[in-house]
Amino acid sequence: MFEIFLYIALGYLLFTSTVLLRNLFEFNKIKDLPNTNIDTKPAISVCIPARNEAKVIKRCVESILNQDYPYLEVLVLDDHSTDETNSILQQLSNEHPNLTILNGAAKPDDWLGKPWACHQLSEAATGDVLVFIDADVWLARNALTKASSQFNQFDAITVWPQQIVESYWERQIIPHIYYALYTLLPAKYVERDPKWMPQSLKYKLGPEFSAACGQFIAFKKSIYEEIGGHKGIKQYILDDVQLAKEVKRQGFSLRMLSGINTVYCRMYTSYSEIWNGLRKNFLLGFNSTFLFIVMGILHLVTFILPYYAFWVGFKSSSSPIIILSSILILIPWIHRMILNYIYKWEIYSAFTHSIGVLWFQLLGIRCLIDSITGKKVAWKGRKV
Repeated sequence: MFEIFLYIALGYLLFTSTVLLRNLFEFNKIKDLPNTNIDTKPAISVCIPARNEAKVIKRCVESILNQDYPYLEVLVLDDHSTDETNSILQQLSNEHPNLTILNGAAKPDDWLGKPWACHQLSEAATGDVLVFIDADVWLARNALTKASSQFNQFDAITVWPQQIVESYWERQIIPHIYYALYTLLPAKYVERDPKWMPQSLKYKLGPEFSAACGQFIAFKKSIYEEIGGHKGIKQYILDDVQLAKEVKRQGFSLRMLSGINTVYCRMYTSYSEIWNGLRKNFLLGFNSTFLFIVMGILHLVTFILPYYAFWVGFKSSSSPIIILSSILILIPWIHRMILNYIYKWEIYSAFTHSIGVLWFQLLGIRCLIDSITGKKVAWKGRKV
């Protein structure tokens, strides 16, 4: 019976290895596409919602103001910040006349904070393309030039930034988000429906293969308006994923790209930020609580059980168990070494992958308790 669980883990790791291998070739970095005459490039409106972002807003805005892209407007909405965000923005506005600062209107009861802020920004924007960027993101000088070329072929794009991880817990936890992305979802399925999917199911199931990163997500403005914009998803915490689903559901094209060397982000800077930031949406990333629990158990079997099995095999001098458990320990290390190399994370965290798995198990239990009790998480001074 013990060995059965190890073989289940092996099957799962062989599957994820196949997906990872595909994504190494198909999850492309954002770059200039051919035939992009500068005279035909769209006007871009960069929209930045900001609530209590005093520590990061200057770097974000200045990186956008310093873009080499000629047809650009920059809008920042101060969403009732209680720190120094507004004074920093006013100073930047005095130095840069092409920067527009909006003061957020009072949030209606039936809206969540970020969708409401993005909705206000979209109404003020005049560009042909809307680029929504989080305040903790910053861009290489040519980032918007690269992004603009994508709209010759696609209606919407989402870019996963190169995550900067500095503290111990950032290095242990943040890479797991990208590990899941690279090993569970072929990037090509975001762009097109799987070829193996029956035609009769594509309308219903095709959008479920959507993934998006709200740290950088962009739309042709006409498409954004046609799918209902943020107004259509005003109560979704995972507004980025829901917008991506709407793009695909309504027959428009979406592309997912990597922002390595072009788009950067440091999501969280403290343990409490990591815990509360992921706690508010971890459970929502799954289609059902049942799937959430199943995946939690599968991760324990795949990433934790092999260490126990290795010890059992060593104590009992069972070579088959030692060999199998060693393989199961080694495969995730190889996966992580590849991703750590690609995203320039310190290599040692590849060998402590199981620590992050255990951390997410604890987070999952906390999220289930929140769901059962109806407890909401406070984030930037609001309950979500």
